[in-house]
Amino acid sequence: MTTTWRCLLVWLLLACSLPAFAGPALDLAPDARDAALSPHLSYRHDATRADRPQDAWRRIEDGGFAALPGGKDAFGFQRGAFWFHATVVNRNPGEPRWLLVQEYPLSDRLDLFVRYPDGRVVHHVGGDHVPFAARSVRYRHPNMLLDLPTDTPVQLLLRVESESSMQVPLHLYTPAAFTEVSRDAQLAIGLYYGILLALFFYNLVLWLSLRDASYFWYLCHITAFGLVLFTLNGLGFEYLWPDSPWMADHMVPISICLALVAMLQFARTFLELPQRAPRLNAGTIALIGFFLVFGVASVWLPYRISTPVASRAVLVGVLWIVLVTIHVLRRGYTPARLLLLAWSMFLLGTAIFTLLAFGALPKNFATEYGVQIGSALEMLLLSIALGYRYAQLRNENQRITDEANRRLERSVAERTQELQQALSQLRHAHEKLQDSSRRDALTGLYNRSFFHEGFDRLLDECRQARRPLSLLMVDLDHFKSINDRHGHLVGDDCLRWAARRIGRSLRPHDALLARFGGEEFVVVLPNHDLRGAVAVAESVRRSLVDGEFESQGTQLRISASIGVHTIAPDAPDDIDDALDTADKALYAAKANGRDCVRTSITAA
Repeated sequence: MTTTWRCLLVWLLLACSLPAFAGPALDLAPDARDAALSPHLSYRHDATRADRPQDAWRRIEDGGFAALPGGKDAFGFQRGAFWFHATVVNRNPGEPRWLLVQEYPLSDRLDLFVRYPDGRVVHHVGGDHVPFAARSVRYRHPNMLLDLPTDTPVQLLLRVESESSMQVPLHLYTPAAFTEVSRDAQLAIGLYYGILLALFFYNLVLWLSLRDASYFWYLCHITAFGLVLFTLNGLGFEYLWPDSPWMADHMVPISICLALVAMLQFARTFLELPQRAPRLNAGTIALIGFFLVFGVASVWLPYRISTPVASRAVLVGVLWIVLVTIHVLRRGYTPARLLLLAWSMFLLGTAIFTLLAFGALPKNFATEYGVQIGSALEMLLLSIALGYRYAQLRNENQRITDEANRRLERSVAERTQELQQALSQLRHAHEKLQDSSRRDALTGLYNRSFFHEGFDRLLDECRQARRPLSLLMVDLDHFKSINDRHGHLVGDDCLRWAARRIGRSLRPHDALLARFGGEEFVVVLPNHDLRGAVAVAESVRRSLVDGEFESQGTQLRISASIGVHTIAPDAPDDIDDALDTADKALYAAKANGRDCVRTSITAA
């Protein structure tokens, strides 16, 4: 058989093995060393995370996948999971093994299913919710080593789930090509951190010598922003917390908040805002307070909420500094010129990074490393600005030494007092915010967020004591009709009345009561078995039925449906399992006519 006929036969077999819907297969040439997968990908957004691999394969066969929109592989912050499909044919007989690299380090989990023509499927996993040691190559980007037999169509099905920005720049490399690429990337990152370290130690010596607060906050800014990029580049997961998905997620917004606090405080001291612009100084302090509170809240907030907010807040913080710098510069403070140029470089790099995270810009060298380039220029210019500012102060001190000393003493006293007042206000605001963040504004009960925290604590205590813990889901019956017929003010009074009645019923039981949402309440009963929990639920139900609710001249009979679930000490249930089971019992109570109690056993 001639070579031409052999080629035709291979292409015929390939065409028969590929689904009719698929885009062009990635044909790796005999001399190929790397290839981008994006032009050959089709995808589907599984918003409910319901599809299993067999469902995805079936959708592929039914033509349920579409080409990437505009060829872009960045989708911004999205809920659910994304499925990607491509077919690869390796024509390089000397390279049977290839490395698939997702050139974005912050995806939570990747599941790659490699299907061969004989029906065999190989499963690979990756992402920062999988231990770092699971990666085929020890590298900051998720990667998987694939066997690609010569002239054999191989189908790749990739599921990506992440609460971070959904960016899926997939690339295939031969081992040698990947070694070269990773070496160049690591060199660039090494140069960046080398610049940061040089600036850090240079200015550390100056701070130790001069004791100027601007140098101290500059050092904090370098350290915090270095940590931000260390996290965003995947190096934190590689070197600092390789087995901690929690740290991989939460260090992104936490480090961003720390960096912004340091940036704003540096701007305050460098620009002398308390003296030159008191109102702008107050606004800067308010922003610092926000980032401090948000940084603490990021420990509990879901990653899908905290990271987009923190990413946008970077732009807000830097824009504020630019506006403040322009204001001070117009007042004649000449060192602000270099500061304005520095923040402009940083703003440009940060804007590029934020737009890339939200899928507004394509991924290339300039967009991927824009924040590093902008921040490196910014920190160099800030260091120069600090030197220029210090030289100006030194010349002024030489001319009017005595007067400067007196002003310095007054300035130190005023700044110390202002700082103490600001810290006192921040502590007071933090305490008020911390308490208010735990309470529902309408009923005064604990809110859903604090309930999650309290549930985990009580569950741990009960398990250690080998005692059961029960969960009650309480839903007021026909509450919507109360709002519709009598108005929302009556509905609000009804919720407050019900919260008080339920609370009085639970006082003897050391229970945790919270408003779960709408007309729904949730109760945790430590040390209560199913029988005891049912008895408590009945008392709660009776307290509502037997009570007299009146609002604005309207008397109503209020009842509730209650679902009960008990967690045994040795049961593996977590909070999501318990809530789901109790919710099913609640639905069983509603289906049974309402105004009754049903357990997870009767619901089953």
